[in-house]
Amino acid sequence: MNARWKFWLITLGTVFAIASTLALGRWQLSRAAQKLVSQGSVDSRANLPMLTGQALASLADPASVLHRTVTLRGRWMPEHTVYLDNRQMNDKQGLYVVTPLRLEGSSAVILVQRGWVARNFVDRAILPQIETPAGVVEIQGRIAPPPVKLYQLGGPETGLIRQNVDMVSFSAEIGMPLLPVSVQQTGDAGDGLLRDWPRVASGLEKHYGYAFQWFALAALIAILYVWFQIVRRFIRPPQ
Repeated sequence: MNARWKFWLITLGTVFAIASTLALGRWQLSRAAQKLVSQGSVDSRANLPMLTGQALASLADPASVLHRTVTLRGRWMPEHTVYLDNRQMNDKQGLYVVTPLRLEGSSAVILVQRGWVARNFVDRAILPQIETPAGVVEIQGRIAPPPVKLYQLGGPETGLIRQNVDMVSFSAEIGMPLLPVSVQQTGDAGDGLLRDWPRVASGLEKHYGYAFQWFALAALIAILYVWFQIVRRFIRPPQ
């Protein structure tokens, strides 16, 4: 292959590489823009008037009011409390405490993500003591999808400590239907549970970081091409 053909092949490969990396960078920026729009929608819903549990239970599609705030009155069902393992909050590993709540004045039951608690890493079978008031309670929270599922082997789990909770299987397990959404409880930590829930649709920084990496790679390819294929052609070795 003569030098002329080699030059044009390298040029074509460089143009393709730069175009590809620039396209990937723009795609990451578009993903960040989508996340920004989604975050705006979540924030606007959060600012709408607070729903009641009865209003939530009466909706044909409770998922249509995701991320809105809600006040629930009802009775805890502590005998069905489960602890979701390997859950992080403030960069610490622990458990999510999840308990069904039977809504007052309704037959509806909703799964409440009550908060996070540290795990006993010396004896992982020891569960923390969680205060669960008897009688009618009133809590506030944010309507959320069911607890995020982590990777696990096998089918639905049973027992107090689980990796995930499947809404359909759990509903059959406790013998009563659950609303298709959950509630992330907010408020003070008087019961010992931490409720610093992560922001929905976060991750903008990740997309901006990836975009910067792709644009930087495109710039590096361009600089290397100019140096080795153009500048060095005019640099003669000393005689």
